[in-house]
Amino acid sequence: MPRKRKLLAQLSALQSNSSFPPFDALENLNTTPDGDSSPKSSKYFAIEKKNSSRLEADFFNQPCISLAKSFLGQILVRKLPDGRELWGRIVETEAYLGGEDEASHSKGGKQTQRNAAMFMKPGTLYVYQIYGIYFCVNVSSQGEGAAVLLRSLEPLQGLDAMRELRSTARKGPTKLLKDWQLCNGPSKLCQALGIDKAFDQKDLTQDAAIWMVPGHDPPGERDVVVTTRIGIGNRGEWAQKPLRFYLRGNKFVSVVDKKTEREMAAMEHLPCKCATNQGLSCAVHDSLKLRQGSS
Repeated sequence: MPRKRKLLAQLSALQSNSSFPPFDALENLNTTPDGDSSPKSSKYFAIEKKNSSRLEADFFNQPCISLAKSFLGQILVRKLPDGRELWGRIVETEAYLGGEDEASHSKGGKQTQRNAAMFMKPGTLYVYQIYGIYFCVNVSSQGEGAAVLLRSLEPLQGLDAMRELRSTARKGPTKLLKDWQLCNGPSKLCQALGIDKAFDQKDLTQDAAIWMVPGHDPPGERDVVVTTRIGIGNRGEWAQKPLRFYLRGNKFVSVVDKKTEREMAAMEHLPCKCATNQGLSCAVHDSLKLRQGSS
C-alpha cells in the first residue's frame, strides 16, 4: 500500500475508534470538583473564535460615553507568558469624562505621572492601584483625560487559568470560585487576567499580550442598563450621574441596579401617548427615553 494511502487508513481507524466525546458533549462536561456544572468554556466563545480580528484605532476613537457603551459585548483577550489565552466578554463599564468630572483622576485637567495614560491616544490602557494592593484597568477615549473603566467580564476561555491567578492573588485558604465570581468587579478582573501596573500605557491596538476583538452580537438599547457609578463617594452631582453601563440580565455583572431595571421594565410596557401611535407600545420613544437618561 502506498505510504499516503496507509496514513489515511490509519487516520480513519483512529477517528472511528476514538474515545473522545464530540464537541457538543465537551461543552457539557463538569469541570469543577464542587459540583458546578459550568462548561470548560462558554458556548458563546465557540462563536467568537470565528470573529477574532483585533479591534483597531478607529473603534477606540470615540467620545467616552459612546466608547463605554460600545465596549459592552466586545471581547478582551489576554495572552499569558506561557502562551495560554484568556478571553472574556465585557459586560460592565464606567465612563470617566476627564477635567469636568469630579470623580475622575484627571479632574480639573490635572496630568500627573500616575494618570498620564488618560491623556494618551484612544485605546491606551490606564492601570492604577487601589488600597496599595489591587489594580483596575481603564481604556482612554476621545476627550482630554477621559477613560473607560472595565468593571466586569463574562469569562469565555481559560477559566482554569483565571482561577489559578485569582487564587494566587488571594491570601489564605480559599474556596473554588464559581465562573460568575472570577471577573465580576474591576480588581477581580485584573487578578483573573494577570493585569498589573506593568500594563499601564500599553496600546490595545498593538500590544502582543492584551487586545480586544469584536463580539458576535452587539447589544441593543434595551439590553443596556444605564445607572450611577460605584464607589464614587462624596462627589456632589457627579455621584449621581448615569455613567455606568451593564448588560441587563447578565449574571457576571458586579452590582445590579434593581430599581433602574424595574423602571426599564415598566417603561417597556407603557403605552405611547403619541396621537400617531394610537396608544401602542412605541420602541422609538422608549429608546429616546433611555438615551435621555444617559446624557
